[in-house]
Amino acid sequence: MRNLKSKAVFNKLRYSALSAACSVLILGCTEPQQNAQTSQQGKSTSTQATVSKPVVYQVFTRLFGNQQTANVPWGKVEQNGVGKFADFTPKALQEIKALGTTHIWYTGVLHHALVTDHSKFGIAADDPDVVKGRAGSPYAVKDYYNVNPDLAIDPSQRLAEFDALIERTHQAGMKVIIDIVPNHVARNYQSMSAPEGVKDFGENDDTSKTYARDNNFYYVVGEDFKVPSSLDYQPLGDETHPKSDGKFKESPAKWTGNGARTAQPDINDWYETVKVNYGVKPDGSYDFVRLPKDYAQRDIQAHYEFWQQHDLPDSWYKFRDIAYYWLNRGVDGFRYDMAEMVPVEFWSFLNASIKMKNPEAFILAEVYNPALYRDYIQQGKMDYLYDKVGFYDSLKALMQQTGHAQDVLAAHQSVQDISKHMLHFLENHDEQRIASAEFAGDARMGKPAMVVSHLISKAPTMLYFGQTVGEEGSQDAGFGKPSRTSIFDYIGVPAHQAWMNGGKFDGGQLTQGQQALRAYYVKLMSLSTLPVVVAGNLLPVEVNSEDTNARQRVLAFARHYATQKMVVASNFDANKSHTFSLKLPSDWQHNADTVVRDLLEDHPVKKIKDGQIMITLAPRASVVYLLED
Repeated sequence: MRNLKSKAVFNKLRYSALSAACSVLILGCTEPQQNAQTSQQGKSTSTQATVSKPVVYQVFTRLFGNQQTANVPWGKVEQNGVGKFADFTPKALQEIKALGTTHIWYTGVLHHALVTDHSKFGIAADDPDVVKGRAGSPYAVKDYYNVNPDLAIDPSQRLAEFDALIERTHQAGMKVIIDIVPNHVARNYQSMSAPEGVKDFGENDDTSKTYARDNNFYYVVGEDFKVPSSLDYQPLGDETHPKSDGKFKESPAKWTGNGARTAQPDINDWYETVKVNYGVKPDGSYDFVRLPKDYAQRDIQAHYEFWQQHDLPDSWYKFRDIAYYWLNRGVDGFRYDMAEMVPVEFWSFLNASIKMKNPEAFILAEVYNPALYRDYIQQGKMDYLYDKVGFYDSLKALMQQTGHAQDVLAAHQSVQDISKHMLHFLENHDEQRIASAEFAGDARMGKPAMVVSHLISKAPTMLYFGQTVGEEGSQDAGFGKPSRTSIFDYIGVPAHQAWMNGGKFDGGQLTQGQQALRAYYVKLMSLSTLPVVVAGNLLPVEVNSEDTNARQRVLAFARHYATQKMVVASNFDANKSHTFSLKLPSDWQHNADTVVRDLLEDHPVKKIKDGQIMITLAPRASVVYLLED
């Protein structure tokens, strides 16, 4: 959310942010919070909303509403079931909103390649030899102008059903994000729904050339595509299928999505996709005008005007038109897959085009190379990037009892100048579930990590569906290995299904431990509207203890905004309590015996004495103290 432009906005806020938090604020917090009027873009409706730190709820759309529990490896949709757009009922959306959610990222919405036969709806069937899993990868998009037919009650009306979901989401006070995957498309890309006059990717390509600026793809001239071979993998788990014959017609062969240039990619390549050409020659040189360095300091308007002066590769315009199409349908933003594999100049062009159409559009990108972070934010005009390499990785190590608290703080400090742009998460569709044996083996380890991840900076927070109830991701769905909830096959998600409770979305089948975990997340995420959380600056806090293990396992910091001061400490030790003192920033002045209360876990009232607080934390416990002058 990019409308936090001045301190005047925050001066409207008072410090009873939510009823869940107000009951535990320090004495004197009695004024009601004033709501700020916001307007939704596209088809959204006007709602009352507080200024809030952005919270993204990522949901794998196909899995969310599925109630079937057979979980047969490589199971067909008739066996394992599939969720629908309609499963996101007003009640379901209300419960998602209860987590402080401002944006829902509906993952896997676009029509991608899949094995299930929808030919009776005029949808060409896909070949299992170039589809991963039975339900297919959401990142092998087959038609950018329609949605996955699996997700509709009536596949012939699937766009209308998605439009209705956009409207319901807006009515619930949240915005809609979907994926755009600019680096590659499905090997069998063929849009049957493109607006009149829109040409398919590759339709006008000169296939006699490996490269041409306005070709959408790269070609292995003179060779036909060969399906990768492997003794360890057979499509559909070696099930007989009429199209599973080890062949796929593509002549000439195209380069593979991850850049493999051979007619027969390796089984570990992204063989189900083909790479998109943005005017980057095979030798890596650029066939388009470069963006001047000083545009890193220029605004969206300047970027937009710069690109209007130049003729650009065809693929640039194709993706701009795709983005416009979805913005016109009411989508509020995009998450870009593998953005670093596409030139930063393209992002300047695309993001400027999007922002000129909708200044409040939410732009999130997957970039894993820290050396590129600043270029993609400043020149590419990304709103947010994944803070994975560094912050997430060091936090994961701490959760696994192998890392050090100082490593997490150092990772955060390394991006301090761009920290508000670095989105934080603990789970997503690419990462292992916290509760999986391969990660932490205990969903409760997500509690201290989520406190740190959510409260350490102004950056958005992302939650993955099932995370708040301790989903393990241990189902063998077919393609890929357990520990991550499958994105390739039809499967049920047990802990999430217990919360869903047959479509009641009331947690009726959760265990007591799962209920407590979700309640903890709800309470933590309710702090999203505190001004110090939305806009506070980070300050160091010293952990004093003679126990070396305490200094390694306890992570503490402070944040300060206007009259609000927040102190956070989390114990990442899975088995041991720690007692320590926190030395507060030297410029914080407090009266003797200032009383503070814990906003999060209702720890006993504490007094600040001589600029320090003495704290005892149980394993996996945290404190969040709010101080006010």
